Amino acid sequence: MERYQPNATPLTEADKAELQRLKQILERAVADGVLTAEEMTQIKRQINADGKVTFEELELYRQLVQEKINEGILVREIT
Repeated sequence: MERYQPNATPLTEADKAELQRLKQILERAVADGVLTAEEMTQIKRQINADGKVTFEELELYRQLVQEKINEGILVREIT
């Protein structure tokens, strides 16, 4: 489903690179089916690395992590 963002600006090359790094971190974190506290800290660090949280970063997290948690495919480690 596409979302209309009337005030959205096109992603810069730096934004695209940050998004790619986040995607790699997310994919590694969910690969074993368990999301650890350490992995979650790393994800948060990457999302905030440039001092801003973008729609694209949140959407990527939702798709690669939250949906899997909701479906029972991914378990979040409780410490």
